Amino acid sequence: MYNKPIIVFEGIEASGKSSHIKFVANYLKSKKLGFIKIREPGGNYNSEKIRKLILRDNSNFSKITDLYLYLASRSENIDKIIRKNYNKKIILIDRFIDSTVAYQHYGMGLNKRIIDINNQFILDKLKISFTFLNIVNKKNLLIRLKKRSKLNRYDKFQTKFYTKAQNGFIKISKKNKNKYLIINSNLELSDNKWIVINKIKKLLNIK
Repeated sequence: MYNKPIIVFEGIEASGKSSHIKFVANYLKSKKLGFIKIREPGGNYNSEKIRKLILRDNSNFSKITDLYLYLASRSENIDKIIRKNYNKKIILIDRFIDSTVAYQHYGMGLNKRIIDINNQFILDKLKISFTFLNIVNKKNLLIRLKKRSKLNRYDKFQTKFYTKAQNGFIKISKKNKNKYLIINSNLELSDNKWIVINKIKKLLNIK
């Protein structure tokens, strides 16, 4: 279906998206396919500096400042990494524009139109090919967060915030069902691994 797609892995904290993107990266390596893997916030030198500002415990930015820090990190990734590799390599992204809408609009109540306008401006003609949306229930979310040795600022929100954000992700996915696959991350990681890999094989037309 795609030659050199942009594939995004979305979901709230502890939803398994980072594990799934690692599975895909290892699979692509085994097939000797060229790809890059980045995360948001972060991904390059400047974006990683912004990530530290956003996620450190003593950060107390306003919701609007938080939004524009995320957008600044994204802009750096697009300018320094994504545009240079677009249609040349498979691009795997751990969080992208849907996260901004889910967290900053559905979770924090910021104006969706403002978020959309800024995302469109930053992306310009870049198009996301496919998105894996990972969902997790409240019980597993809390269990997994407790197991983490270190928590950042976004790991410490109230559970109702994560519920709002996850419901936001689901609403986004329903608007373009053909380009989303919802992964039930309450299932075993090993089972989901092959659901994701099999979809990747179809997307890349790998027999």
